[in-house]
Amino acid sequence: MEACRCLALLLALGCLFEALDASPGDFDPLYRTCVEQCEKTGIIEDSSIQHCQFPYNDIPVDSPWYMQEPLYLQWKQLNCESDCQYNCMMQRENERGKLGLNPVKYHGKWPFRRVFVFQEPLSAVLSALNLLMHFTGWLSFFLLVNYKLPLRPQSKRTYYEYTGLWHIYAVLSMNTWFWSAIFHTRGFDLTEKLDYSSAVASLGFSFILCLLRTFNVKDEASRVMLAAPILAFVTTHILYLNFYQLDYGWNMKVCVTMGVTTLLVWAIWAGITYHPSRIKLWVNVFGVALALLLEIYDFPPYMGYADAHAVWHAATIPLTYLWWSFIKDDAVFRTSVLIKKVK
Repeated sequence: MEACRCLALLLALGCLFEALDASPGDFDPLYRTCVEQCEKTGIIEDSSIQHCQFPYNDIPVDSPWYMQEPLYLQWKQLNCESDCQYNCMMQRENERGKLGLNPVKYHGKWPFRRVFVFQEPLSAVLSALNLLMHFTGWLSFFLLVNYKLPLRPQSKRTYYEYTGLWHIYAVLSMNTWFWSAIFHTRGFDLTEKLDYSSAVASLGFSFILCLLRTFNVKDEASRVMLAAPILAFVTTHILYLNFYQLDYGWNMKVCVTMGVTTLLVWAIWAGITYHPSRIKLWVNVFGVALALLLEIYDFPPYMGYADAHAVWHAATIPLTYLWWSFIKDDAVFRTSVLIKKVK
């Protein structure tokens, strides 16, 4: 993401390009027939689908509710319908491959090969690594401002005026990557909405933080006045996505507008102010621009695992490290400036 956080933009843009329900594979008559027959008989060619007769620990489908799979395990969504769709999809893609045809999307996604409960194993793992990068970046920032840099003599607070805001940013970013990992593990309505909502919240706060830092807004009243309308809009947008309509097109416009504006503001500010770490900031901005090509040039998963979205997740890992490096440099820079003024 990012201008005010390169990763956030990319993250939000990641939610943008996720697909709609209607995909070419869904209209394949052979695929549809396979799914219908599988759900009725629990059999695909010579293979039987366990979850169609015995969904959990050899317990029959029509058993009492108290013998069914616990609710906290049902998030896996491993059931007759999902297993039939997956196995029929794999069967059709094998048939298409033998005919020299390219892969197509089913239910908005490329035909990924499952690993245990992981629908998109590579993207899920890379999302977890991004979360780890944010955690380690935030932890190093926390140790820097609280234990390595001087504190204000009387209040024992940090000199850096944006410490608290970066803490909030870190929490939102880690939350975003957490739900991204969950969504790529098992993608259904709830995990999809949590993934999108978290990305929008992170991007919205990144935009606010970008404006506060670049315009050097330090007064609390001024910060509230600047942030309030943006927070109100982002909150309304999230409520709209969750309780009215998950409108992919509208969500794309909102995310792109906030993300691109954030990128431009950071890039211009770095040039105008001659910030000592402006090179790191510019590298983040250009890195995001290049990484976005992976979302625009969408290609099917190589060997059933690595598609453009997964490669994009990989590209955000070094960008996250560089971004937190810039944040720490900014804290050191502002602290030294303020200490000189006090002296």
